[in-house]
Amino acid sequence: MTKFKCLCAIVALTTAPAVHAGVLTVCIEGSPEIFNPELTSNGTTSYVLEQIYDGLVSVERGGSEIEPALAESWAVSDDGMTYTFTLRRDVAWQSNDKFTPSRALNADDVVFTFERMMNTDHPYATVSGGNYPTFFAKLADNLEKVEKVDDHTVAFKLNRPLAAFLGTMAHGSIGITSAEYADTMMKAGTAEEFDLIPIGTGPFEFQAYQTDAVVRLLPFADTWGAKIGDPDRTPMVDGVVMAISTDASVRLQRALAEECMIGLYPNLADKATIEAAANVDAVQTPVASTGMLHFNFRDEKFKDQRVRQALAQAVDMDNLVEVVYNGMGQATGAVVPPALWGHAADIAPWGYDPEAAKKLLAEAGFADGFETQVWAIPVSRPYMPHGRRAAEIIQADWAAIGVNAEIISYEWGEYIERARAGEAQVGMFGGIYDFPDPSQIPNNYLSCNAEGTPAPSNIGAWCNDEFNALMNEAGSITDQAERIALYHEAQQIVHDEAPVIVLGGADTITIVNKKVQGYVPAIFGSSRLSGVTVE
Repeated sequence: MTKFKCLCAIVALTTAPAVHAGVLTVCIEGSPEIFNPELTSNGTTSYVLEQIYDGLVSVERGGSEIEPALAESWAVSDDGMTYTFTLRRDVAWQSNDKFTPSRALNADDVVFTFERMMNTDHPYATVSGGNYPTFFAKLADNLEKVEKVDDHTVAFKLNRPLAAFLGTMAHGSIGITSAEYADTMMKAGTAEEFDLIPIGTGPFEFQAYQTDAVVRLLPFADTWGAKIGDPDRTPMVDGVVMAISTDASVRLQRALAEECMIGLYPNLADKATIEAAANVDAVQTPVASTGMLHFNFRDEKFKDQRVRQALAQAVDMDNLVEVVYNGMGQATGAVVPPALWGHAADIAPWGYDPEAAKKLLAEAGFADGFETQVWAIPVSRPYMPHGRRAAEIIQADWAAIGVNAEIISYEWGEYIERARAGEAQVGMFGGIYDFPDPSQIPNNYLSCNAEGTPAPSNIGAWCNDEFNALMNEAGSITDQAERIALYHEAQQIVHDEAPVIVLGGADTITIVNKKVQGYVPAIFGSSRLSGVTVE
């Protein structure tokens, strides 16, 4: 059995509470869709919730290594089928006016968190819809059981080795939740409040949420990071105000006016404006992400490969990438992005060829084209900094081959809900890698489980047995060269079958006021606001 000890043992510098100064204001690009991390893989929501909840492990600040969090150490069996986590002791839970914890974190909380997602007859299984995107896409087919060994030890037993298991456990949506809080809410007849009024162990606790306007957090003085003297996990401000501004230009202006000390996802075209300002910095971060345009296989015409390939060839991808990513993107036909190992550099986008596209449409019985929709994401993400502009380019390119596309969009939370419900005829979707393993995006957005059920973020409902088999095989071995070869095969299938058009991704820019110290934009996952100060 291989033993992994705490990578970040820190001697407590002081037992006195942290000195807080000021309120940290952050302009975020969308509203949280829920307040329980298990029920979402939405990056906007994760940014909020990862300040409140902790996982057993996490990705190091500003890096890619997996480090201890609620688990201070872990061991892996020789066959790679059992992971045993040793929990930190005396980890305090937050409280609110309806719940005061009677105990610290223990193994019961870990078992509860996973049994809710694993067992369909669990009392909380269907509360708030019962959709657990990351768990269903990455763990459901691999995780056999989660067992309490003792109050501070939990064993995860797999049915086959999973190379990305620890990385998956570091995903923000695998946050540990309180079994005692859940029981209290269930007995009160208000089970849904468990997912709407969060209780975590993280550096900040929930104060208030005004729909589509603002999220307010308070420092949690008893958080475990502060107890062990880890400054990176200690709240250093009097509060956090997350102002929701869906318009990137508004976020820019609010940051320049110092209404927000941190502004997320400005327009890439505004980089020069940010750099010219005296009071802010444009912090550029390489982020591994992939944006895609999904064809809905519930629509009969999109089941025809010729239709999908025609629409792929009709998009001038070089032009789209140059305009939308403002020169900071790269045209690619590979699902795994260039910033990550496993990227298939030789798989290029479909060549721009409107005449060939028209011919394929005619062969498929659409010589006069057809009408459809293109859904444009309403928020700025690394994989798609300007969804509306991208949709307009695609709309114009498709019009040239007789395909008339109506552009559709919704508020971000509603957009995600509707897209996952299968409503998007052609839907723009994508993801940011939360840990450095190629499996994440393909599994989340293109895979189906053993029963043929699409992963929650596989909004086009494409299921390909060969692709799924390759992904499963690649996930069950540890030899990186072999895994790269399998991921290459899988990416080639995606390119040839064209269930999606890969739109690419780019570095991200964050507007950071010069008064802010200690903010490190995440390369994988979400950025922490603990350890951040405001002068």
